[in-house]
Amino acid sequence: MNPDTQEPPSPATLVLATCNTLNLANPGRVFYDNVESYDVDEYARKVHWLGGMLRRVNADVVALQEVWDESALRDVIAASGLRYPHVAAPGAEQGAQGTPRVGLASRCRVVEVRSHQAFTPSHAVPVPELGEHRAFERPVLEALIELPGERGTLRVLVAHLKSKRPKFLQDAAGNPLEDRDDPAVLARAQVRSLVMRAAEAAALRMLVVQRLLDTREPLVLMGDLNDGPHSMTSQIVAATQSIAFDRSARDIALFHAPEVQSDPSIRRDFAYSHLHQGWPDVLDQIWVSEEFVASSKFASGDVRRVEFFNDHLHEGRDRTKSDHGLVRALVHLR
Repeated sequence: MNPDTQEPPSPATLVLATCNTLNLANPGRVFYDNVESYDVDEYARKVHWLGGMLRRVNADVVALQEVWDESALRDVIAASGLRYPHVAAPGAEQGAQGTPRVGLASRCRVVEVRSHQAFTPSHAVPVPELGEHRAFERPVLEALIELPGERGTLRVLVAHLKSKRPKFLQDAAGNPLEDRDDPAVLARAQVRSLVMRAAEAAALRMLVVQRLLDTREPLVLMGDLNDGPHSMTSQIVAATQSIAFDRSARDIALFHAPEVQSDPSIRRDFAYSHLHQGWPDVLDQIWVSEEFVASSKFASGDVRRVEFFNDHLHEGRDRTKSDHGLVRALVHLR
């Protein structure tokens, strides 16, 4: 057959999802000193619930947060009944210490996995009374995966940035060093938390820019950024708003998947992935580079549909479930 008359390759789909597991740890394993560990029955219920949610979203690539034990993550994958040839949670292979880790489950072939914790020295940021913040509290996972149908590779970043929880001063034993009921102290503690999250956002931004400048590979960032998509810290990472002033910045910007869905008729007026004191927000996010934006001249695919799985957030607190909704994006590959 003449190559000029061959049919173009058929379109393929790639389903992406992100899930904050809420302290996924083995039974009997103490993950925080002030939190009781799971007993066998509670652990079984948590694994069953998370497995069921993964089965519902049925994604090709899943980003996961708050993984204390990689073996527990593998139990969840087994409970889902889905086949993921690659499962990893760097730093949690023998049990994470101090803070939980992020993980990845992929049906697609994974070429490489890396973990990033320390900032480059020039990106360290001083935090009031605490000194320099020079590393991610929860290391960022980077993976290079092969897209289906021999469509090249996709770079995936999984992140879980510093929470909004106030950062109070304490001694080495964890005893408070300041009056936590004092409004001025609370405000100062919130400033520390914000500075730490902003420093992590800036370090993550540098990682995004380096990858986008080095290659024309599409890039996807998924995870719990602990702030809304239009917040300053999220925009430090994505820099989407800078496009309004400089269209050439598109090649190093990231685009919030719900906002670039190619079919505007299915966009929702408001969707949320977390409730904090009754207030809904989108902390769990999927961002894509312009290769997955339909209007880009470099598009090799587009985001067709984004869905939020959040009904359980209204069922009351239960640590065998997650306190976050899952987010799923369907990408059409050209």
